Amino acid sequence: MSRLPFGIIKDLPLVFGGAPIGGLYEPVTDAAAEATLGAAWDAGIRAFDTAPHYGVGLSERRIGDFLAGLPRAQFVVSTKVGRRLVPARGDVEGAQDFYGTPRLTRVRDYSRDGVLASLEDSMRRLRLDRVDIALIHDPDDAGEEALDRAFPALADLRSQGAVGAIGVGMNYAAPLAWWVSRADLDCVLVAGRYTLLDGSAAENLLPLCTERGVAVLAGGVFNSGILADPGDGARYDYAVAPAPLLARARRIRDVCARYGVPIGAAALRFVLRHPAVTAAVVGARSPAEITADVGYLSAGVPDELFAALAAESLIPAPGS
Repeated sequence: MSRLPFGIIKDLPLVFGGAPIGGLYEPVTDAAAEATLGAAWDAGIRAFDTAPHYGVGLSERRIGDFLAGLPRAQFVVSTKVGRRLVPARGDVEGAQDFYGTPRLTRVRDYSRDGVLASLEDSMRRLRLDRVDIALIHDPDDAGEEALDRAFPALADLRSQGAVGAIGVGMNYAAPLAWWVSRADLDCVLVAGRYTLLDGSAAENLLPLCTERGVAVLAGGVFNSGILADPGDGARYDYAVAPAPLLARARRIRDVCARYGVPIGAAALRFVLRHPAVTAAVVGARSPAEITADVGYLSAGVPDELFAALAAESLIPAPGS
């Protein structure tokens, strides 16, 4: 049985994604970050996902500052391990697409000591004495090491009550399925692999999670923005979208328009309608983006729309 804190997110299945307020793609001021977090809280969002990687601690600090003083039982915080932060020797502006960050750099570390040190630093930035969810972050080329070292450290912390639930967060479905089949996970965060443009997580990962009782947090539901606004220069998976993919996204947008549905609403509803998905993680850097994301949930999205998209071979068949 998953130990994910369902109660916080069942009424509004959105998790605030903290990468943008960490300066992803462009700097974000403290005031803008606070306003965005305030809009999320006012909209009813009570779950916040962050990581040391996001702005080398900047996202964690901003979320911690915002939540300080709010009732602890009313919110859930998820952060990640696998990257320790150390002083940087050179210019860090724009490193790994984050701007306006502290002068720190990331060091991959999936050791037991690295996990413990990373979480201690994260809790200091978050101003918390425990985190609700701790995820092993992007163990792409270190699966065996992370399984042998990072996972037992998190499992021990879970048994001690120092963390509530544990899991793995990655951008790829197949390695996550590998993890689900081998470790006692509460949840996975899969980014960008179950969307209108990429249904690969539905092939093995989502059915396996259902079978094992592992909750799924779906990130990257807009595939870095192309499924919110497929205009010129739209991003897909953190880079400028290639022309064929942009053309497909625009065809999806046009079909959505025939049903009077914004493409962003269809993208979000497509993800949440899968029975394996507990919540969607949506990043935001402004109150306007929060307003749009929450508004998508109230938009009427008929099943016929997804059937039409599947009929034109634009998305996987409904229910797949």
